[in-house]
Amino acid sequence: MLENIQFIHPWFFLLLLLIPLALLYQFFFNKKGRIALKMPSLKSLEGHQSWRGRLRVLLPIFRTLAFAALVTALARPQSTLKEQEIKAEGVDISLVIDLSSSMLSRDFKPDRLEVSKRVASEFVTKREHDRIGLTVFSGEAYSQCPLTTDHRVVQEFLAGLKCGILEDGTAIGMGLGTAINRLKESEAKSKVVILLTDGVNNAGYIKPITAAQIAQEFEIKVYTIGVGTQGQALAPVSRRANGTFIFDLSTVEIDEALLTEISEMTGGKYFRATTAEGLERIYAEIDRLEKTEIEVTTLKRYSEEFHWFAMLGLIFLVLELILRYSVLRSLP
Repeated sequence: MLENIQFIHPWFFLLLLLIPLALLYQFFFNKKGRIALKMPSLKSLEGHQSWRGRLRVLLPIFRTLAFAALVTALARPQSTLKEQEIKAEGVDISLVIDLSSSMLSRDFKPDRLEVSKRVASEFVTKREHDRIGLTVFSGEAYSQCPLTTDHRVVQEFLAGLKCGILEDGTAIGMGLGTAINRLKESEAKSKVVILLTDGVNNAGYIKPITAAQIAQEFEIKVYTIGVGTQGQALAPVSRRANGTFIFDLSTVEIDEALLTEISEMTGGKYFRATTAEGLERIYAEIDRLEKTEIEVTTLKRYSEEFHWFAMLGLIFLVLELILRYSVLRSLP
């Protein structure tokens, strides 16, 4: 709260220097006014102090507090209330993620899918003012989450993704087409698809290039990401009777020419991620390339607070006077 307080006349605080000066004067120069009572011995009074004597120490404290509070009131404190009006020209973004069984390959730790989910979720966190949706595909595709500004929901859907919920395969055209269907009616200034896959298109009834042409028609920019190491990786090659995967070394095949063509047709860019760190850098670059335009208007309102300090100073002063001239009254 204190960071919202400002003082219009702060030079009044120089008056507080009078407090230590008054204490010095009281200690060194004001001994003449003290009443001395000569007694043959004070031994019998050692350790005996009346309650009035104990409470008299409050009198200078109350007077000092009253003076400090009144000086603060003279400095004219104001509280500043800030209000921000944010007008954001957001970007509509559809994340398209491959759920084919090859995404369980272990060239990423623990596998490609888990790393892709984590990095995508971190990307969502950064896009505060954007609507984000989620589409998944393997041998077929469907929209997992519509465009929304509730990023918590998107992240929950991302966390729940797993291979095997769709027919196996890699239908890149279907995944892209489904995302475009969600974005085509958008009125956002910028519409973006981030398509992540680790394979070659081998399923679906929509050709990837046809989907790219549709994206071009609706001015949807497509960033494509090929995820997987160079060479061979430990990947699922078959399934046991109980449904678990059997892993063996397999050559990593990504249709980089196709992904590059899709991104270039739509004004996007193709990236290759061979490590988790590389994937993080790719999403960071996309985040930088697709900046949301934000207009922030700050309004300030001021509230006078001096009266609280003036009231506090008067309370301390009245208490000091009441005590001094009543129960703590000294001898004339």
